[in-house]
Amino acid sequence: MNISIIGVGKVKENFMAKAIDEYTKRLSRYCKLNIIEVPDEKAPENLSQKEMEQVKGAEGENILKHVKEGMYVIALDIQGKMLSSEELADKMEKLGLQGNSSIAFIIGGSLGLSNEVRKRADFRLSFSPMTFPHQLMRVILLEQIYRGFRIMKNEPYHK
Repeated sequence: MNISIIGVGKVKENFMAKAIDEYTKRLSRYCKLNIIEVPDEKAPENLSQKEMEQVKGAEGENILKHVKEGMYVIALDIQGKMLSSEELADKMEKLGLQGNSSIAFIIGGSLGLSNEVRKRADFRLSFSPMTFPHQLMRVILLEQIYRGFRIMKNEPYHK
């Protein structure tokens, strides 16, 4: 299975980068992982609604450049559907069995996702009604993907 994580912004904190590296290493047993960072647009405080949409639109264009034909796109969206770890594992397993061997998870920037990215998504996934920094979300997502593969293989870890 090919998994891409397309995220807005760079990981700046060393401890976050180390966690990402650790899960990348762990996942290498289960899938081919590709982490793609797209630049975040400058978004000063007190933007108008129109300016926010422009920022999200520019970030969305950069995200969609990396979405290849045939990819199953899962957008992380606070308004998406919440799944348990077991349900996410089941979803990934079913996608593989249905021939969707290429999955892209998308993490938006500080303002969220553009409407174009939401429309392109095959599934919108919410981890919580809370907002998380996109760098931390990358770590959480990687951990859940790893947990999902362990669940699929009936390997210990997920309890």
